[in-house]
Amino acid sequence: MPQAGGTYHHGDLRAACLRAARELLEEDGSAGLSLRAVARRAGVSATAPYRHYADRDALVSAVAAQGYRELAEHLAAAHPSPTTPDELASVAVAYVRFALERPALFRVMFAEPCDPNSEERVAATTAISEYVRGIVRGAFPGADAEALSTTVW
Repeated sequence: MPQAGGTYHHGDLRAACLRAARELLEEDGSAGLSLRAVARRAGVSATAPYRHYADRDALVSAVAAQGYRELAEHLAAAHPSPTTPDELASVAVAYVRFALERPALFRVMFAEPCDPNSEERVAATTAISEYVRGIVRGAFPGADAEALSTTVW
């Protein structure tokens, strides 16, 4: 919808781009993901995604951040703070279930090149890393939480 001054306002372009990117990833994998393809899917001009994403890596980083936040929610839903082996196992099962239910998103999170300096992605990975370290501290008191959290991952 045109606005005064000849500018165009999409509504929530950022969310539309993320949604389009995830749809493309599910359909075609990462090979079909480009800012141009996202723009086409979102129904906006080819340059519109550049308002939020400098390049493909920035878009992939935003998708990965969204995935890390969803994974954290999924794991916390399985058990917010496991302290026993059975509770830890329920979190492990939730992790695998997440990967099986969202394979394209999981690949973006762990295998796609992205912007390592993306503040959004760094914040999302830091939050989930803290959750895992909290699991280790609760389930294995006295253990080196930093070292063991890598193993738990």
